[in-house]
Amino acid sequence: MKSKQIFEGVKVADFTWVGVGPQVGRELAEHGATVVHVESHRRPCTLRVGAPYKDGIPGIDRSAFGMAFNTQKYGMSLDLTKPKGLEVARKLIMWADLMGEAFTPGTMKRLGLDYESVREFKPDIIYFSTSQQGQGGPWEKFGGYGSFAAAMGGYSHITGWPDRVPLSIFNNYTDFISPWYLTIAVVLALEHRRRTGEGTYIDQGQVEAGVNFIGPALIDYAVNGRTAGRMGNRDPYMAPHSAYPCSGDDRWVDIAVGSDKEWQAFCKAIGEPDWTHEPKFATFQGRKENEDELDCLVAEWTKDYLDREVMLQMQSHGVAAGVAQTSPDLFQDPQLKHRQHFRVLNHTVIGSHAYNAPAYILSKTPNDIHRAAPCLGEHNDFVYKEILGYSDEEVTQFLLDNVITTEHDVPDILRKK
Repeated sequence: MKSKQIFEGVKVADFTWVGVGPQVGRELAEHGATVVHVESHRRPCTLRVGAPYKDGIPGIDRSAFGMAFNTQKYGMSLDLTKPKGLEVARKLIMWADLMGEAFTPGTMKRLGLDYESVREFKPDIIYFSTSQQGQGGPWEKFGGYGSFAAAMGGYSHITGWPDRVPLSIFNNYTDFISPWYLTIAVVLALEHRRRTGEGTYIDQGQVEAGVNFIGPALIDYAVNGRTAGRMGNRDPYMAPHSAYPCSGDDRWVDIAVGSDKEWQAFCKAIGEPDWTHEPKFATFQGRKENEDELDCLVAEWTKDYLDREVMLQMQSHGVAAGVAQTSPDLFQDPQLKHRQHFRVLNHTVIGSHAYNAPAYILSKTPNDIHRAAPCLGEHNDFVYKEILGYSDEEVTQFLLDNVITTEHDVPDILRKK
C-alpha cells in the first residue's frame, strides 16, 4: 500500500520564478502537495532560456536547467497584467493554502497581490516572498541573481587567490542555501496554521540567508577585528589542505590535515618518505610556515596514483580526503545510486532526463517523484477546468482575450533559432 505523503492535501499557488522560490514549491510537491506553477509566455522564467538545452537547441521548454526546480508541479500560463488574469489569480489563491512569489519588491503590490491585499480575501493564507534583500529598506529594489547575492553576502571577497582579484563562485551560492531556510519556515507556518487557523507572512532576504554561512569570518571580525581574505584552497587551521593532482587527465583529490595526530596518520598513509621526518613539518606552525613546499611534496606523491586510490588510502588511516568528482563521476557514484539520488523522468519535450531527488529520506513518508517539470502552460486544461472550475467556453474566451498565454506570445528574441 502506498504511503501517504507528508504534505498530501496541501495546495500551493506558486508565482515564483528563477531559482530560490521554485525549489520551495518543488520540495513540497515531491512530498505530496498539489503545486500549481503560474508562468507567462510573454515573460518566461530566466531559467527557461538558459543552457544547457536538449540537443543544444534553444527553446523555452528545452532547458534542462529550467526544468530542474519544478518536478511534480502542474504548469499553467496566465497574464497577470490583464484584469481577467488577476481574477484568475485571485481564484487560484482562494483555492490554495500557501502562496509564494519571488519578484522584485513592489511588483505584487502593483498587481494587488501583495500579502496585505491577499489576506483581505484570504485571511488564513500562508504567503512567502523571497528576493535578493527582502521587503523594505534602502536596498529592497536590488534585483539580480544568486551570483550578485553571493558577492553582497561576502563570498566573492574570500574566494580566489590572495594575489588575484575576487572570484565569482562557480554557482549562484545563495540560490542553494536560501530555499532550505525558506522551506523550514513554510513548514513551521503550516504547523502554526494547523494549530491556530492563522495565516503567516514570510519575508526572506537571500543575502541574509547566505551571510549565515560565513559566520566564523564575521565572528572573527567582530571579536578580533580581522578581515577574512582570499586563501585559494588553504585553510587557516589545516595543512596540508588543498586539491592535489592525480594520475589521469585532470584528476584531483582533496586532502585536509588538521591536528598533529592527523599529520602522523597522513605520513603513515604515504609510506613515511624522508621529508615527512623533517623538523620543519613536525608542528602545525611549521607546516603553515612552509606550506608552499609542503604542497609541492604532497602533489609529487599524489600524481602517481589514481584519485580514488589516494582517497581510500587516506581514509583508511583516518585522514579526510575526497575525489574531486566530475559530472559523469556523480552519475556513477555508488553511494548516490544506493540512495536513488538521481531520478530519471520523461519530460514532454526533452524526453528522458535525470533530476535530483531531495537530499534527505523520510522513513515513513518518502518522497514520490514521478512527473517531470511541466512545459509552460502544459496543464492549463486541468488547472483551469478541474481545479478552478471554469467551463470550456470560459477557457476559450480566456484564450481569445490573451489571458491564457501561448507559445505565440513568446518574444521573438527568445524563440528558438
